[in-house]
Amino acid sequence: MIKIAICDDEQTMVSGNEDVVKDSLKKCGIAFEITTYLKSSNLLADIAEDGFFYDLLLLDIEMPEYSGMEIAQKVKEYLPNIRIIFITSHVEYAIDAYELSIFRYVPKNDIEQRLAMAVKDAAGLIELEAGQDYTIQTNNRMERIRYKDIIYIQRDGKNASIVAVNGISKVRKSLQQVYEEINAPEFIFIERGCIINIIHIIKINDSMVFLENGETLPISRSHLQGVKQYIAQFWGEHI
Repeated sequence: MIKIAICDDEQTMVSGNEDVVKDSLKKCGIAFEITTYLKSSNLLADIAEDGFFYDLLLLDIEMPEYSGMEIAQKVKEYLPNIRIIFITSHVEYAIDAYELSIFRYVPKNDIEQRLAMAVKDAAGLIELEAGQDYTIQTNNRMERIRYKDIIYIQRDGKNASIVAVNGISKVRKSLQQVYEEINAPEFIFIERGCIINIIHIIKINDSMVFLENGETLPISRSHLQGVKQYIAQFWGEHI
């Protein structure tokens, strides 16, 4: 079940957005739970003090207590993987939203169509990421790393080095063996010594991959066209 929070200081907007979310996800057959907030301080208190968890957050940017930008920054401290959709009538905020790694920006003058699509895409991505992990087993430890947290995997001598959101782990296996064990469509070779998780890609520019964590990685010339085609096909099939 996908847990969703909607925060806007206007009741009519909250109700309208809630109706759009319900209609969109019911058509997709996705189970969901919605909590609504008229005060951003209540949202922050629930998350920071009471440990509430949400997969998706719909935020108005212009609110009296905290702006959507401020809320997004604070919420990501507690829920770094949350998907956030900004809703606003001010186009100039879109650039700042991009810098905060916001999932989608929806203008209020086209809210019904754009919000429905944004929610559907976010829910598809959240479901795709759920319930998968990779286990590293050694003589004295067992570690589980969620697929969604793996950013990329590199060859490191006789090891495979798994770079994840919470750090780096090494496993004494070949890169090809790790790739076959993961066996998930979001992972793809971008060159012989590196596998990347498509979910963490922000953009591809020339032959470089730009990632959510700020790193950039090169795509080999022989892989470039295939990588671009695969990514386009992947998103077409999964959202």
